[in-house]
Amino acid sequence: MITENGYSMTVVRLDFNKMPYLGAFALATDDIVLIPSRFGKISESSKEAMGVRVVKTLISKSSLIGALAAGNSNGIIVPDHVDTDEEVLGERLDKKVVRIPGKFTALGNQVLVNDKGGIINPDMPDEAQEKIEEALGVDTKRSTIGSLKNVGASAVATNKGAILHDESNEGEVDIVEEMLDITAGIGTVASGVKYIGTGMVANSIGAWVGENTSGPELGRIERILGFT
Repeated sequence: MITENGYSMTVVRLDFNKMPYLGAFALATDDIVLIPSRFGKISESSKEAMGVRVVKTLISKSSLIGALAAGNSNGIIVPDHVDTDEEVLGERLDKKVVRIPGKFTALGNQVLVNDKGGIINPDMPDEAQEKIEEALGVDTKRSTIGSLKNVGASAVATNKGAILHDESNEGEVDIVEEMLDITAGIGTVASGVKYIGTGMVANSIGAWVGENTSGPELGRIERILGFT
């Protein structure tokens, strides 16, 4: 479906409580979208754009779901030393929720993953990497994106494509494409924000971006993520 501004309904502009940093607060996979329970109502059209069940919840009593957790269709990973009852959360989501050992509390900022593979912070220890791979059912590789170690905050990936920090080099793009088995490109969101993972949330069906995302940014996001 095409809106009056020429963009498909699969990419929707919205803010959470007047905040455009959707990726810090929400987590999307191809079977579920998690949003903070403290936030207001999401319109039905916005929910339909993502094409999957939208669930309101918290991670360790925090609204920063997208920053704290990461996941794909196989499971959700959360930090080991946060106050999260993974069994209760897993039952509510009907999805495996696994704690990852180590010092990293903001796993959503440190892990970029789809259903085919993942990229992790280069400083992630072997034990954490092995646990992530087991929990999410994919192989992972240590790398930077845009020369940054917080790869989850620097990019968004689905099973159809990935959009990366606009200072990512060719080698980083190649690693993402190889590990996640998709086509990747660079771009920005929310009128120039380079930390793509903080400004939008997406799955293979659709995406939410901040209200201030420009028309050219929308067009690039749609092309790279395969919505056009």
